[in-house]
Amino acid sequence: MRYREDNSRELARARAAVAAWREQNPGGTSEELVAAIGCQFHPDYGVVLRALLFAADRHQARLITGATGSAGPGRGSS
Repeated sequence: MRYREDNSRELARARAAVAAWREQNPGGTSEELVAAIGCQFHPDYGVVLRALLFAADRHQARLITGATGSAGPGRGSS
């Protein structure tokens, strides 16, 4: 799938599918995710599904730990 063929509705649908899958499979891997819901999307969308899972897990980790995501000491300051 080429980038210009993608659209915001498809991405929103993928986000919702990944979130629902993660809720049902809290310890699941990205490979399991793609195997379970990948057939609902374009065959080349696996990388997008993996990225959305990574982002969802990172967001959840920040909520749990209270991390803000800002740069720490010595990072990003020059």
